[in-house]
Amino acid sequence: MITATTDAVTTHPLGEVDNRATYISFGLAYVLGHGAAAISKGASPLLALPGWLPMMLLGTGLAVGTVYATLAATRAQRGASESDALSGKLLGASWVSAFTALFLAITGLAYTLDRPDLQAMLWPTGSGLMVGLIYLGEGAVRRNLLHYGLGTWLALISTAALFLGTPGLFWVLAIAGGGGYAVATVLEPRRLTARAKLAQRPLRDEAERDVIASRPSRRSAHPASA
Repeated sequence: MITATTDAVTTHPLGEVDNRATYISFGLAYVLGHGAAAISKGASPLLALPGWLPMMLLGTGLAVGTVYATLAATRAQRGASESDALSGKLLGASWVSAFTALFLAITGLAYTLDRPDLQAMLWPTGSGLMVGLIYLGEGAVRRNLLHYGLGTWLALISTAALFLGTPGLFWVLAIAGGGGYAVATVLEPRRLTARAKLAQRPLRDEAERDVIASRPSRRSAHPASA
């Protein structure tokens, strides 16, 4: 009875999000997009690349990762409570709010200071900051320490990279940012396994109690003689 009960538990607990596909897509976007910018920008670029290529690589990877994240979050909300489903929807809406605010801030700052060149620095670092802060919120709501830690890492390296200017900030984002996603991708299966075992424990305990309760007591097994 115990074996049958625990085997019926799904691999991922209800409401749990598998972020591996998202981490891989975002990580490749950081490595390829920011990496292409790092080797093609600056006073003495290492390689001549079309100006649109780094942004295309970055945008494509982020778009694919966003689709994966949306699909994973949608699957996780199936069967979730009303409050958990609302939290998931609000977290999804925060992406739109955050990047709309970032667009207004960067565009307004560049326009007010008459420094359109600032956008080349503020967009990659600002995007990393926004993603990191959203990850902090998602990690806190879902009690996901790995996601929370990745968000902290992205927020810190994205803002610290501003001290290096271009192309230094692109190297930081490509290596440190892409490396952070790579580490998170490797650790995600371990986290999912640990959460699945934790979710199975109450069911296992309940099954054991049912087995004990179903056993006949010694008194009922050996009734007293008349």
